[in-house]
Amino acid sequence: MVRQELVARQLDEQIAGRFPVGRRLRVLDVGMGQGTQALRLARGGHTVTGLESDAGMLAAAREALATEPAGIRERVRLIEGDGLETGVHFLPGSFDVVLCHGVLMYVNEPDALLAGLARMLAPGGLLSLLVRNGNSLAMRPGVAGDWAAALDAFDADTYTNRLGLRVRADRLEALTATLAGIAAPLHVWYGVRVFTDGAADDAPPPAGDALERLLAAEDRAGRTDPYRGMAALLHLCGVRG
Repeated sequence: MVRQELVARQLDEQIAGRFPVGRRLRVLDVGMGQGTQALRLARGGHTVTGLESDAGMLAAAREALATEPAGIRERVRLIEGDGLETGVHFLPGSFDVVLCHGVLMYVNEPDALLAGLARMLAPGGLLSLLVRNGNSLAMRPGVAGDWAAALDAFDADTYTNRLGLRVRADRLEALTATLAGIAAPLHVWYGVRVFTDGAADDAPPPAGDALERLLAAEDRAGRTDPYRGMAALLHLCGVRG
């Protein structure tokens, strides 16, 4: 919940700063999962295409979409497909905003995927990436007191996620160079989950004012050095030249 709320705030800030108020945007969400951000943007009046390769996730997104009013359902198109296949489904320059959240960690060679995503953007379009922060891999085991794992993580480019899968992490410096090379240079970046990364998967969020204070603290940390550099996740926004 913290991740989705922070990314939503950051994404809305970037959209508001790049596009005229009231403009209906064409959005592509690659690896949309259950569709949290896709449905939220559709509720805001935008036309959203969701691309998802996992049949279970796609079914969950369709189930969630079915509960929305007809006007929102009409603005959402769901496609089963891989992020590397955007060129099969869409013409270059077809979208104003492309989201790729929580996907790169499962891709061994992400450069081809990112180049394809950039091609989908119209000039001035926004590319939003959410990745595991390779510069903070030692934080989670270190805070938990697992010193052996923390020492190993300092030199690692992979980690075991909460699903038990061994996946990749990305570093800001490398992604900055990649985005420049695909003509969607980095415009701004945020940290996501600075303080709450160690919370248990089933930990309920606090209620009322306590939740607002938690989100306010996470939001500020995600925009402030040096805290944002220690976040579990990085939210990078590139702009198509």
